[in-house]
Amino acid sequence: MRQLLVFNNVSIDGFIADMRGEMHWTHAVDPEWDEYVRGNASGDAHFLFGRKTYELMAGYWPTPAALQAMPLVAKKMNETPKIVFSKTLVKATWQQTTIVREDVPGTVRRLKNAPGPGMVIFGSGTIVPQLANEGLIDEFQMVINPVALGAGLPMFAGLKTMLKLETVTTRSFRNGNVVITYRPSPAP
Repeated sequence: MRQLLVFNNVSIDGFIADMRGEMHWTHAVDPEWDEYVRGNASGDAHFLFGRKTYELMAGYWPTPAALQAMPLVAKKMNETPKIVFSKTLVKATWQQTTIVREDVPGTVRRLKNAPGPGMVIFGSGTIVPQLANEGLIDEFQMVINPVALGAGLPMFAGLKTMLKLETVTTRSFRNGNVVITYRPSPAP
């Protein structure tokens, strides 16, 4: 069975985007962090997005600025197959993108049962809680950023029941970021 993980930047007060839906606060320059991001981008996985995150990513990664700033990451982001869950997106302009308009949990369940590489969700504040509610997420990798936003888009808005997680690994970086990997706790 294919694994599904979430990789999200999170403020210390639990938001994945600020009040304007932006994530500029996540870019803390640090060679150690940049090396980690490059290494993380070398894995084999398909990407899943909600519409807003897709539009954010599609507006950056195919640009000359992204290709210059992080060429290996940009190459991976651009060449990897992507699925965007949206009822309103008319056309996908980013290469290797498929739009899925219906049944997010059912589609992910079918993808998990199909052969292929693992899958990663970035951002996607409406998709993550839907899939967490269905028990479809195998791992959460949260990059805790040393910033408090006060308001914004919470990572788990719409979660229907408490989600208990077990810590798998932690890693601190000089820029203040802390990556914590969690897995859902097995039911008692």
